[in-house]
Amino acid sequence: MKIAYSPCPNDTFVFHALVHGFIPDTPKFEVTYADIDVTNHLAASSGELDILKISYAALPWMLPEYKLIPCGGALGRGCGPLVLRAGAEDSAPADAAALSGKRIAVPSERSTAYLLFRLWAARHVPGGVGEILVMPFHEIMPAVRDGRIDAGLVIHEARFTYRNYGLSQVVDLGSWWEGDTGLPIPLGAIVARRSLDLERIREWIQASVAYAWKQPEASRSYVMEHAQEMDPQVARAHIELYVNEFTAELGNDGFAAVTTLLERAIGEGLVPAMNLADLRP
Repeated sequence: MKIAYSPCPNDTFVFHALVHGFIPDTPKFEVTYADIDVTNHLAASSGELDILKISYAALPWMLPEYKLIPCGGALGRGCGPLVLRAGAEDSAPADAAALSGKRIAVPSERSTAYLLFRLWAARHVPGGVGEILVMPFHEIMPAVRDGRIDAGLVIHEARFTYRNYGLSQVVDLGSWWEGDTGLPIPLGAIVARRSLDLERIREWIQASVAYAWKQPEASRSYVMEHAQEMDPQVARAHIELYVNEFTAELGNDGFAAVTTLLERAIGEGLVPAMNLADLRP
């Protein structure tokens, strides 16, 4: 069975047991590791993947071939993307209006981070932003630091390391979203091909999550082998932030967060229209 997810610590932590044969009665998995902008397009381009991790923002393009699996993903509070600019945080306060017409780097145009950014900018940046450039997320902070772009939208462990690049926040989009909606932030989703036994896949992934929590040290070498941020403390902080109760089961709050995000994005013309009721099992 073919599966694709990112090399980020939360994904390798969650799927370690499943892809290493530690969950009984599971097939052998062929793993593809790819950054979010790649995984958001992989299913459509290859037509061969059975299970993959994508952004919730990419769901409208994945249906009807794939179905949301309500576990294994990344959704939570206090873990949202940041918009960063050059300059230390003790310098002049950030001004959202200063982004008007500016060049902004983003990790994907089919990401939750991008949707949150566009929804926020529509309210707070007069006249809107300028050119949007897609970059691998680990290249964005150096580009902002070096002045090659005006600001950058960052995800994952960048929220722990951006000060090392002499950068400061313009906005924490997760805090904005939570304050505006009262809901957690829907980041990464697990989808599987509809022709498969989806309930069984759900059980496999939930078992892999339970294994990871019960034996957190078992995946350490696997996590660090693939982590782009090699500091073990950062990798651990990444896992603790993005692997939570929503990883085990999306639940009603999780589904509400996903449907609210996509409903707003559809309303702004950022994603194709879809039947939001189809998200639930």
